[in-house]
Amino acid sequence: MQKINAIKGAIFDLDGVLVDTAKYHYLAWKKLAQKLGFDFTEKDNERLKGVSRTQSLEILLQIGGIKADEKQKQIWAEEKNKCYVEYLKTLDNSALLNGTLDYLTSLHSQGVKISLGSASKNAPLILSQLGIEKCFDAVIDGNCISKAKPDPEVFLTAAKALKLEPETCAVFEDSLAGIQAAKSGAMIAVGVGQSDNLPGADLYIKDLKEAENNSLFLS
Repeated sequence: MQKINAIKGAIFDLDGVLVDTAKYHYLAWKKLAQKLGFDFTEKDNERLKGVSRTQSLEILLQIGGIKADEKQKQIWAEEKNKCYVEYLKTLDNSALLNGTLDYLTSLHSQGVKISLGSASKNAPLILSQLGIEKCFDAVIDGNCISKAKPDPEVFLTAAKALKLEPETCAVFEDSLAGIQAAKSGAMIAVGVGQSDNLPGADLYIKDLKEAENNSLFLS
């Protein structure tokens, strides 16, 4: 694995990096699509990775060929979120992805500051359900920002919350929009997943277990 100098801050996306809640998003969006009279496939769901709830709804409606006013869109978005939150209530720390807790602990022991950088407005609930909220020095989620990835706002806000310069931080992301946002923010971009799906990252890992095993950013 390529070696990069030690960092002062680590910023983590949530879904697909720390925990897999993508299946719950998918089930909730699929349920809404079925109500609206069309099918929503797992392939369709790939287009929703790393984007906001509002943008995700727009993509869903585009797939279904459905037009609606803003009031109706808001109703549907809230309906989807209510369904998703019900799924989240079944989460516990067994849903953490491989190596997550060990790597977060190792970073903290090295003095690396840690922030969440997620578009999810349900991030506080998810962290609480997983029992890892105390691992983070800052939590920046969809309630804190107005611009969705690939705009770097979420990561720049996280770096500011950690009182660090962006170039001293690494971002861990599993979406192309997230990688683009990290690079736009002048941060080290770590792609969590296949390199073919995440062009432009500075390095790639399968999961945080690999980061831990390879002492990524650890002395």
